[in-house]
Amino acid sequence: MNRTILLMVVSVVVLGALLLLLSATDSMQRDRGIDGEIIRAQPLVLFCAASNRAVMEAIRVDYEREYGASIQIQYGASQTLLSSIEVSGSGDLYLPADSSFLEIAREKRLIAEILPIARMQGVVAIARDNPQSIQQFSDLLRKDVRVVQANPDAAAIGKLTRQVLREQGLWDGLDQATTAYRTTVTDVANDIIVGAADAGIVYDAVLYSYPDLQFVELPELASATSQISVGVISTTKQPPAALHFARYLAARDRGLKHYAEHGFRVSGGDRWAEVPELNVFAGSMLRPAIDETITEFEKREGVRVSRVYNGCGILVAQMKSGQHPDIYFACDTEFMKQVPDLFPDSVDVSQNELVILVQKGNPHQIANLGDLGRQGLRVGVGHEKQCAMGWLTQNTLREGRVQKEVMANVTVQTPTGDMLVNQLRTGSLDAAVVYLSNAAGAGDDVDAVRIQDLECAVATQPIAISPDSPNAQTARRLFERICSTESMDSFVLEGFRWQLGSPREGANER
Repeated sequence: MNRTILLMVVSVVVLGALLLLLSATDSMQRDRGIDGEIIRAQPLVLFCAASNRAVMEAIRVDYEREYGASIQIQYGASQTLLSSIEVSGSGDLYLPADSSFLEIAREKRLIAEILPIARMQGVVAIARDNPQSIQQFSDLLRKDVRVVQANPDAAAIGKLTRQVLREQGLWDGLDQATTAYRTTVTDVANDIIVGAADAGIVYDAVLYSYPDLQFVELPELASATSQISVGVISTTKQPPAALHFARYLAARDRGLKHYAEHGFRVSGGDRWAEVPELNVFAGSMLRPAIDETITEFEKREGVRVSRVYNGCGILVAQMKSGQHPDIYFACDTEFMKQVPDLFPDSVDVSQNELVILVQKGNPHQIANLGDLGRQGLRVGVGHEKQCAMGWLTQNTLREGRVQKEVMANVTVQTPTGDMLVNQLRTGSLDAAVVYLSNAAGAGDDVDAVRIQDLECAVATQPIAISPDSPNAQTARRLFERICSTESMDSFVLEGFRWQLGSPREGANER
């Protein structure tokens, strides 16, 4: 009997230890990114506008319960928080009450990524039942009405109110009628609650936490709308963790649900996924210019990006047969135009020109397209229906009036330029018409002969995001990375010509 009891006790202890081990293992797995990297090494620090306190506390409770993480939040006026970030160089995330503060922070290189969340409207807060009968802007200027505002040099609503009313020539009057300026928008609401003021300009969403207050919308404040976004601080030591929480805030089935419940105006948002997956279709010749950028994006964001590199004709056929990527990066605008229903809007990123690639030293003395028609030459070109390079080559040959002669010497047509380069290296071809970028890295084995005086020999590469992507925000950030200064350098090194006037120009246009 004693032995039976002992075995039972041992079994219970062993079972308990196994359960603890499994629990710890599960926790470790949830705390690791796609490459096994721990994404929550320490508590995240969020600098958050006071106007978002109530909704942020609700989201924090959910996030900490779901992921066992710790979020430390410092609330305050947007400008004050920005100054703290600039002086201290610390923190992981910054969420001001208006995105204009994020743009200032980005110009100062304090912010990397920005994720849009919701909108707030500037309104006049009053006690419920409106005892002072405040109905219009002129009522705020009455001597019997005590008006308070948030400091326009520190708080987003104060800055926005001053800007909007100055444009209408109304600011000076309201400034004189204001009895006091407070640090934050919640301080304004609190003054009205305790009877220290009769009215104050606040954001509509702030009043969700004040059932004894109501608001009046004035036409003079109609344009006083703030976009709320969260920014990842450039100096964060744990970008995957910071972006994980930022995506949680901006997800339509996580953070945005709370924002809507708290009276904010929301729209869009990605569907929540702990490790989002993006699908990218790109022309083969773009691979050397973007693949490293995508890999770095995966590591920083803690996401997976599936890439399909191929001839654009093949990619278009795949899309028309039902495969719908989140991003499509075409080798030429002609192949973007073939899927307008899937990608109605695109941005031109770069250009690449066709060249004649020959064996090192140019033993056949090929100087122009016409020389490719000389008897006995073995010529390679891209396949007209499988890739943009082949389509562009045929146009160029037609424009140069040498298509018949050159095509008579073509011994191989491929869907990518890399295949032609390899055949040149092995001696299977005497010449090939490829992109200049295909010659990058092959300078020891081949020479490039430029095609003169034919504008049609230049291809323009557009990129587009699917409007139906379930991860449109994440795709937008990858788009911005491809339009960044670092990415531009990669394109130039690979023989492309940069088309965007400046980094992120394409992102701003969209």
